[in-house]
Amino acid sequence: MRKGLISGAAILALTTAVAMGFGGHAAGAQLYRMESATPLPGKSPSWDYLSFDAARSYLFLGRRADGVTVYDVRAHKVVATIADSKGANMATLVPEFDRGYTTNGDGSTTVFSLSTLKTITRIKLGDSADAAFFDPATRQLAFTMGDSHQLTFMDAATGAITGRLHMEAEELEGVAPDGKGSLYVVERDIGKVAKIDAAARAVVAEWPLPKCDLPTGVALDRANGRLFLGCKGEHPVLTVLDVANGAIVAQPEIGRGNDGVVFDPQTHRVFTSNGVDGNIVIFDQVTPNSYKLVQAVTTRPIARTMAIDPATKHIFTMTAEGMVDPAKPVNRRAGAFYPNTYFDDTFTLLEFAPHDLAPGKADEE
Repeated sequence: MRKGLISGAAILALTTAVAMGFGGHAAGAQLYRMESATPLPGKSPSWDYLSFDAARSYLFLGRRADGVTVYDVRAHKVVATIADSKGANMATLVPEFDRGYTTNGDGSTTVFSLSTLKTITRIKLGDSADAAFFDPATRQLAFTMGDSHQLTFMDAATGAITGRLHMEAEELEGVAPDGKGSLYVVERDIGKVAKIDAAARAVVAEWPLPKCDLPTGVALDRANGRLFLGCKGEHPVLTVLDVANGAIVAQPEIGRGNDGVVFDPQTHRVFTSNGVDGNIVIFDQVTPNSYKLVQAVTTRPIARTMAIDPATKHIFTMTAEGMVDPAKPVNRRAGAFYPNTYFDDTFTLLEFAPHDLAPGKADEE
């Protein structure tokens, strides 16, 4: 090929690369819409995290007073409730050891077998706990215990406590392991993210998050070293942080009331679930520092956390019908009319699936 000329094959390759974008997802890729809404009975529902077991296509729902509900997403039915898991915010799954660990609000964990869903024991950790995250490098669980200003570490194979780490923050939210022994911990009340050495159980870096009020949801692009933080303050944004130096590289707008952030490394898509606005805002990662809005799909009010099926790319979230009772305290940081009471038998699991959708006509007022 002569200097200064580009062959037809090269032009085609360049055009294809541009069309595919960073990570290889095609332009005009599928968009999401609701696939199903499944009511799950229960008194005065309350909930927090969802966890997905890809090997069995089971979804584990942290339903607090009702414990952990196990839902088969293929059969569309409940298959179990984990015994002695009352108060559970979350179930953390460790297939390597055939174990699951719930995080219970009273500061305990219920240990169960993943294969049988039978409870093994319930272990007391402290006065209260919010969530737990598995570090594959050290094979430890890190429990966030913000009321005690600490992370509690546990051997995932034996259930033995391996250590505790004092944290500056009282509101410890999501934790993202990088698979190499580092954990990125969201410190919501002080507006920072901490990098933790899991083996040493020590803070090695701490970065402020300007223009990111009340960071909550978190996910990590391990390959490119980008941390995604859902900021649920007055001006909600998705903060993208370079974990090599703590620099913020992007802050696109998201919906109000974020609690969940998911990154899919296969499609290079970032999903944010936003309970106050009742939507999931989705971005394509064009490059590690550039993000393009793909869609904002409506969900239902207070659907704030989520999980993804990595095979089908279906997204799951959950909510219930509620109200504000002025005689009870209202979480005004979440919203002036954020529900403080939920109606019996209204808890609902929502499933969203990618579809080939043609753009519709805008609804004009």
